[in-house]
Amino acid sequence: MTDMEQGWAEQIRQAAANNTALRIRGSGSKDFYGQQLVGEVLDTRAHRGVIAYEPAELVVKVRAGTPLAELEASLAADGQMLGFEPPHFGPDATVGGCVAAGLSGPRRASAGSVRDFMLGVTLLDGRGKRLHFGGEVMKNVAGYDVARLMTGSLGTLGVLLDVSIKVLPLPVAEATLRFEMDAVAAVAQMNTWGGQPLPVSASSWVGGVLTLRLSGAEAAVSAACQRLGGERLSDEAARTHWQGLREQSHGFFGGEAPLWRLSVPSVAEATGLAGSQLIEWGGAQRWVRTEQDAASVRARADALKGHATLFRGADKSAGAFHPLPPALRTIHQRLKHSFDPDGVFGPGRLYEGL
Repeated sequence: MTDMEQGWAEQIRQAAANNTALRIRGSGSKDFYGQQLVGEVLDTRAHRGVIAYEPAELVVKVRAGTPLAELEASLAADGQMLGFEPPHFGPDATVGGCVAAGLSGPRRASAGSVRDFMLGVTLLDGRGKRLHFGGEVMKNVAGYDVARLMTGSLGTLGVLLDVSIKVLPLPVAEATLRFEMDAVAAVAQMNTWGGQPLPVSASSWVGGVLTLRLSGAEAAVSAACQRLGGERLSDEAARTHWQGLREQSHGFFGGEAPLWRLSVPSVAEATGLAGSQLIEWGGAQRWVRTEQDAASVRARADALKGHATLFRGADKSAGAFHPLPPALRTIHQRLKHSFDPDGVFGPGRLYEGL
């Protein structure tokens, strides 16, 4: 262990001995996400830097406190990227925060989620022990599922020290097309195109406009543009649109009503919820701004065979995340006890009592 890691390990052991909580935090850009924030802050930002990067192997190993923008700039210099296109929600967002939140951007439906790119992690558990899971290559599957478990755990299972992530080449060419149509037609069209050999890398619908991004080889993108038609956006307008969705700076996200994220089958019918909506990921992600109560929103998500997260909203007394079935809650409890037996890390951040 480094001196910094030893200091954190001692801090963890002291918190366990004193029955107090710790809140693992990078820049705090995602403090709004999840349930209440509890405990003394354990700031990870000083633990930064790329440990190993092999462009030919499409793998990077990086310390969790490293600024996300810094990592992305390093990858871009070698013509590569994080395939899941993670949101930052702040200029100082860290790699650890990116993994802990488990949020993916517009490219998620075509490339995969954060969890799909995780290869390995090193962490401090609730006893202050340094543990390593996974490897630096896809074929090394030892402990791979544990590495994935850290994704989306919001710092409730351990302090991430470093992560190994699969990266992808930047696309050679991209084009963004727009089509005017209503939401029902847009969802049908997204699913139709999704089943065809088209280089679709992102899609969205809002305000009567379906927007489609094509990425890949120059010939493939050009042929798809000719086949699909529509209005082609300038490169700058395209960047603004997809960045606006990724970072939630798009006008849709500026409203006052609570923001809900519904994850549903891509072919699901309209949500029928009052308020405005934005559709992403080929129809599988439905953002809804609505004043309807949590019970109504979640009942509708259940009816659509999905689940609903209160993404941004002042009142989270009904829970930020969709209630867990009893069997799944039991699994969560066992995982929490295995990694954090004294409940040191972010108690209640995901669910009450966890």
